[in-house]
Amino acid sequence: MTAAFFPAQDEVRQWLQDAAHIAMLTGAGVSAESGVPTFRDAQTGLWANFRAEDLATEAAFRRDPQRVWDWYAERRANMVHVQPNAGHHAVAAFQQRHPGRLTLATQNVDGLHQKAGSPEVLALHGNIFDDQWLDPCALARRPQDGCGVAQAEPGHPPRCAQCGNLLRPAVVWFGEMLPMDALAAAEQAAERCDVMLVVGTAGAVYPAAGLAHQARAAGARVVIVNPHPSELDDIAHRVLAGTSAQVLPQLLDF
Repeated sequence: MTAAFFPAQDEVRQWLQDAAHIAMLTGAGVSAESGVPTFRDAQTGLWANFRAEDLATEAAFRRDPQRVWDWYAERRANMVHVQPNAGHHAVAAFQQRHPGRLTLATQNVDGLHQKAGSPEVLALHGNIFDDQWLDPCALARRPQDGCGVAQAEPGHPPRCAQCGNLLRPAVVWFGEMLPMDALAAAEQAAERCDVMLVVGTAGAVYPAAGLAHQARAAGARVVIVNPHPSELDDIAHRVLAGTSAQVLPQLLDF
């Protein structure tokens, strides 16, 4: 860490203190500090011969639902005991001290922000511990009706005893749209924020990375917190070269 890091950090901290509203986007680097394997690092052991892109698609699930379900089951098992780190806790504590002042959107599916106590997290890529039906219920007369997920018969994957529908992880797969409500709320936050913090992400996955561009275009200051260069550094007002667990507790301690 260079000496120049500290004046920049103090400047950003002042921006945050003066901001009426802060938007934050977090990515895999935040979870990696808690020991969560990145998406591609999950390809180990029995899965070493598979690409993540060949497992995290609807087509892959329909082709071999047991294989995809078991991959996610292993990922869930590896994450279930993982705990939030200092970065997660700093964000949650800030939100509890300043209700409504910081809107948090995350690309992570591990639920660690929620476990740390952050309210109303905008989970842009879903939650790996939740399930949803693969297809609309064939027996439902209205969209809100249908078979209950909790009543699915156990299996690899579980299925509906009435219509045969399969359960799938409630995450966004390659080629799928992000949850409309969560994305719209994140875009609104980017449009109205005074400062946008982009933390622990390479800035390569869209539309999530586009939030930083929206914030910059709307007049907000954009701050990158990442130990490595990101694809959003060129549009940032400041780049803080550190991890979320190192930097966020110092930025958000007011």
